[in-house]
Amino acid sequence: MLQRPARRCEGTAMGAIVLDLRPGLGVGPFTLGMPICEAFAQIEQQPKIYDVVHVKYYDEEPLKLDIVISFPDHGFHLRFDPWSQRLRLIEIFDIKRLQMRYATSLIGGPSTLATFVAVYALFGPTYPGTYDKDRGVYTLFYPGLSFAFPIPSQYSDCCHDGEAELPLEFPDGTTPVTCRVSIYDSSAGKKVGVGSLMDKASAPPLPTGSLYMEEVHAKLGEELFFTVGGQHIPFGASPQDVWSELGRPCGIHQKQVDQMVIHSASDPRPRTTLCADYFYNYFTRGLDILFDGQTHKVKKFVLHTNYPGHADFNSYIKCNFVILGTELEEDDWIPISLRLKFRGKHGVIFSHNSWRVIPGC
Repeated sequence: MLQRPARRCEGTAMGAIVLDLRPGLGVGPFTLGMPICEAFAQIEQQPKIYDVVHVKYYDEEPLKLDIVISFPDHGFHLRFDPWSQRLRLIEIFDIKRLQMRYATSLIGGPSTLATFVAVYALFGPTYPGTYDKDRGVYTLFYPGLSFAFPIPSQYSDCCHDGEAELPLEFPDGTTPVTCRVSIYDSSAGKKVGVGSLMDKASAPPLPTGSLYMEEVHAKLGEELFFTVGGQHIPFGASPQDVWSELGRPCGIHQKQVDQMVIHSASDPRPRTTLCADYFYNYFTRGLDILFDGQTHKVKKFVLHTNYPGHADFNSYIKCNFVILGTELEEDDWIPISLRLKFRGKHGVIFSHNSWRVIPGC
């Protein structure tokens, strides 16, 4: 019998963990630009370390705000762009709970304070940072990395015109301690910090030829076209055709009985044949292909959006598809953001987490 590893209660972590810090790239096993499914895979591989995990999203409009994977016991969280579901920003909000290894040195954790002087000594000289007077926070920037330091109001005059002498020490000889660390892609030349500066972080560009977020064109009543690989899967294609175009499916399973079809007077098939239809599951492409159990021809495509909060969330990679409506001009591809306009249109059925493209409806 398979047993899941025991889970601890939140707040009972056995001390800070140590993760390698890679400015502009990531921390530990988490790399900027990675899809959310890969992050979950890393978490599942190390359940004894990442055993208290929170997933947060804006329930009313899941595509409006980041999807966040938070590790409260380790003081950091991962921010994923809600549209592409790729990691755009790593935030360490409690530096005492997470110790980072940079080269051969350690910083953070309960034993190594991440003070301004310590950060400056470890990462070297840099340009003066910025001071947010309203928040009372001074941010020091390095390529793909920033450190935020709270400045007591009595020492705010140490930051003249938004700058400060480096390394920063207060008149009483003390130095501020980091309250937040941000790790982000620096290829766009943007500085990312707290507050509104956090919104400037974006996932790095995908590698050339990457199949993740490959645009899939769904031409109603005709076919799917994959823009990176150039594959065409038309309605009526055989299993051999699909294998040759997309390769071996991740899974195959029979379709469950559709009670609505069973009671349809227009369907002449006896009830016992309705379970003969079967799906090819391509989880890594975010789609299912349904074959007729008698003719063994493609009769339906199911395109998954990996919608947060849905029961199938993280079962399929998000399928980045656009739909060409039969009533539109040949080149008028419709993005998924306009999906509600297609509810009930010819050849498309929309549900909470997926689209079903069929020859007609």
